[in-house]
Amino acid sequence: MNTENPEKETIIDENTTENSVNEIESATELSIEEKLQEDLANEKDKFLRLFAEFENFKRRTAKERIDLFKTANQDVLQSMLPVLDDFDRAMLEISKSDDDVLLKGVELIHEKLKTTLISKGLEQVEVRVGDSFNADFAEAITQIPAPTDDLKGKIVDVIEKGYKLGDKIIRFPKVVIGN
Repeated sequence: MNTENPEKETIIDENTTENSVNEIESATELSIEEKLQEDLANEKDKFLRLFAEFENFKRRTAKERIDLFKTANQDVLQSMLPVLDDFDRAMLEISKSDDDVLLKGVELIHEKLKTTLISKGLEQVEVRVGDSFNADFAEAITQIPAPTDDLKGKIVDVIEKGYKLGDKIIRFPKVVIGN
């Protein structure tokens, strides 16, 4: 230290103290600003997450609503399937008779019923005799010895027709397969 000039030492001390105070104040200001920036970033992140979650909710509920409308009448259609089956059996028996007027009348009613059900989204699941058996699209009732070698593991007879509503199968066709 300078013993010759004590005023100079005091000036240096005051300048040093003033600089330290300025540094502390600017550090405090920076830390407050940094804290505010960090808080703002956190709030933006929360907002974006909440917004994304809400958009996912809207999309999910819209999809569920569409699926509900597609399958809303599924119970009614399923209860009409035995009536349609009865009509199919009646058509087979009436076609064996000689009464053309009765056949024509029953055909008209049968077609009207089928058209109405189709307009509501009902589709028949297509399985034919000779097709390979696929458990995803048909239900095997029983197995019988195959009449020919080419029918082994394939559908031999269709007992009951299957139906689907949209992409969902509401009744699997019941088939007999050859072994």
